[in-house]
Amino acid sequence: MVLRVLVFGTFDLLHKGHTYFLEEAKRLGDELVVVVARDKTVQEIKHKKPEDDEEKRKENLELQSVVDKVVLGSTSDDKYEVIEEVKPNVIVLGYDQKNYTEKLSEELLKRGLSAKIIRLSKSYKPEKYKTSKIREQL
Repeated sequence: MVLRVLVFGTFDLLHKGHTYFLEEAKRLGDELVVVVARDKTVQEIKHKKPEDDEEKRKENLELQSVVDKVVLGSTSDDKYEVIEEVKPNVIVLGYDQKNYTEKLSEELLKRGLSAKIIRLSKSYKPEKYKTSKIREQL
């Protein structure tokens, strides 16, 4: 059985912090699936557009050797439906991910999914490698 790991994110201005997160997530399974947030979702959550559009962010992730599959997030109001489609064994959250995660366990149970949820507590030099910091330098 393949142990499928799922991560979500904006992954704007792909940097070493993102790479670290992806590598750590991949260590927890055999296959790493990345869900890239839609431009509309980024705008709703962060109240600003990403530097790179969703297709460019998806392409950048597809070039990462640690990533097995990249999908765009849902276009519906149901942000959890992509989890049903991927059927992960493990969902890895970054140290700073908050949106849609508070009720994640509850949603998984409601949908008959039993993925283990792991929040990574470490990050790679967040004072330097965080998209908001990199954006300030542009």
